[in-house]
Amino acid sequence: MEKRHELYAGKAKSVFTTDDPDRLILHFRDDTSAFDGERMESLERKGMVNNRFNAFIMGRLDAAGIPTHFEGLRSDDECVVKNMEMLPVECVVRNIAAGSLVKRLGVEEGGELDPPTFELFLKNDAQHDPMINESLAETFGWATPEQLAEMKALTFRVNEVLKKLFADGGLLLVDYKLEFGVFKGQIVLGDEFSPDGCRLWDAETREKLDKDRFRQGLGGVIEAYEEVGKRIGVDFS
Repeated sequence: MEKRHELYAGKAKSVFTTDDPDRLILHFRDDTSAFDGERMESLERKGMVNNRFNAFIMGRLDAAGIPTHFEGLRSDDECVVKNMEMLPVECVVRNIAAGSLVKRLGVEEGGELDPPTFELFLKNDAQHDPMINESLAETFGWATPEQLAEMKALTFRVNEVLKKLFADGGLLLVDYKLEFGVFKGQIVLGDEFSPDGCRLWDAETREKLDKDRFRQGLGGVIEAYEEVGKRIGVDFS
């Protein structure tokens, strides 16, 4: 497959066209950002770690019958994905209170949420990814009711698969965000699943092993990502 032109450059990934109109190349860079890009830093090995971590998770989700855009690894920091029409809506599931939920509601961090919560956010850095609802998404054409229902159902199916996977590695899946797109009429999971887009804590110590280490200046970001990956079976060699 021939890599051609850069189609899009995000805060931590770049997307390239290929000689196949249905396939793109996703390049995971070493860049790391926080606070809607206000803080940026390059962390050695991050692109490789997130690429391999994402490949492992997407494989597990595919095996569980959850449609994803992932096609296969291309190199240490690149993979091949389906060329989809992405929907500008982020789906968030929270199993434990943390992050913006704690700030918005004034609840204590670390409390178990039973049942888990489901939230929608508009993917818009300029507006700081505001929280939205199904009515707003439909009114402004960001997604149809049918698409929203399928995205919600798939997001909770992901929760069933990954909560157990991480629990088996002695980890708590605190919360995570997912993005979806449309490929040949089907809703498909897109973007990535890595410690950049979820919160993962050690089940015993509750040590943070995700991007909060970067946000909160705790250090050891990539070491924490690798620790998580090794616990669940990711091969970084």
